Parts: sequence; C-alpha cells; structure tokens
Amino acid sequence: QVQLVESGGGLVQPGGSRRLSCVATGRAAAWITAMGWYRQAPGKERELVARTFSGRTNYADSVKGRFTISRDVVKNTVYLQMNSLKPEDTAVYFCNIESPYGSAWGQGTQVTVSS
Repeated sequence: QVQLVESGGGLVQPGGSRRLSCVATGRAAAWITAMGWYRQAPGKERELVARTFSGRTNYADSVKGRFTISRDVVKNTVYLQMNSLKPEDTAVYFCNIESPYGSAWGQGTQVTVSS
C-alpha cells in the first residue's frame, strides 16, 4: 500500500555531512502518521535514529545535535540531515512509515563513514 524509496547514501569522510531522502508513494501515502529513520550496523540490531510524528521529533542519544529529521508532507518525503559524521554512524539506513493501514520499510541505503 505504501512503497518507500531511499536515496542519498554513500561514502563520506569523518566529520562530513550527508542527506538521506525517502519518498513514499502509493494509495495509503496520504494517511502516513509517522516517518522515521532506523539503521543497522553489521552484527548489530536495527535501531531507531530519528522519528517525526504529529510535528514532534525524537532522536537517538547518539545522534542528538548532529542529525536532523524533517518531513515534507506535500511531497510525502522525509529527510535525514547528518552532520559531523563518525565512523560509528556506518550502517544501512532504513526509512519507516506508520499509517492506519500498517507500517512499511524501505530497502535501505548504505552510509559508510571512513577516511
């Protein structure tokens, strides 16, 4: 009912910046109530990075002050601006949405922070 396509991943040097985008399409996209970003590093569980819901946002402690989540309701797009990136931010980043019809995940985009 909702399809998600992420973009913006890649290789970035420590201290650098990157912006991820996730576009939601499908009939249920107009009913999205929450949008968020999760990440999963090798050998680790998937964890919440940032989430926006009803105008509110919450962040993982590890990214507070460095990452910013924003949402364009008209475009059904959620962004994750990542600044001051660290090697420990290396992971596959997944977009997630919630709606009255259920939740959906994107395919993930790899972010690698390395010199």
